[in-house]
Formats: sequence, C-alpha cells, structure tokens
Amino acid sequence: MITIYHNPRCKKSRAGLQALESFTSDFELKQYLKDDPFTVESMTDALRKLGKKPEEIIRKQETIYKMEFKGKTFRDGEWIKILVENPKLIHRPIIIKDEKGIIGDPAENVAQLFK
Repeated sequence: MITIYHNPRCKKSRAGLQALESFTSDFELKQYLKDDPFTVESMTDALRKLGKKPEEIIRKQETIYKMEFKGKTFRDGEWIKILVENPKLIHRPIIIKDEKGIIGDPAENVAQLFK
C-alpha cells in the first residue's frame, strides 16, 4: 500500500505526485491540508517510517514558523502537535510505501521507494 500526503497547490508536491505516477497508479492520495488531515497518531507513524524527527520535516521558510516557533525548543511530542495543528509547516509530499517513507522533494527521491 502506498500513500501520498499531498498539497495540490504546491509545485514540489505536484512534482512528487507526478514522479510517483511514473512508477505506479496504485496509491492512495491524501490532501492533508483539506480533506484528510494528519492526527498525532498518523504523524507519529509517518515520522517513524520516514526515520526522521519532527523538526526535520518543518518548512522553516513559512511565516508562521518564523513568527511563532523559530528559536524555540520543543520536545518531539510537542513538535508533532504543532505540525498537526499547523499542517502548512509539513514538508511535502510525504510518500509512504509499506514501512518506508520518503519526502518526495526533490521528486527524484520517489525512486528510492521502488528499489
């Protein structure tokens, strides 16, 4: 089972989706900003499969990050709640295949799931 957490308004997320489509059409698309938001549990699971800490997937160029979170220290559980409550901060797209995940930016990363 493959799942892509996608933001259709993001150029890099669209490129990641296109790269995924070049390998398979058998995946579930989740628009996490609109219809299918992350929960604490699903974010925790995605981070485990990515092999990353929450702070490693934050889009630090976002205004909300700069205004509210930059320079502050949070524990992993706190960052996860921040990401769930502020999904624009999540680097995208996140693509999960079985027990492995990647960030599909750059789009070339998608090939790692099919090796």
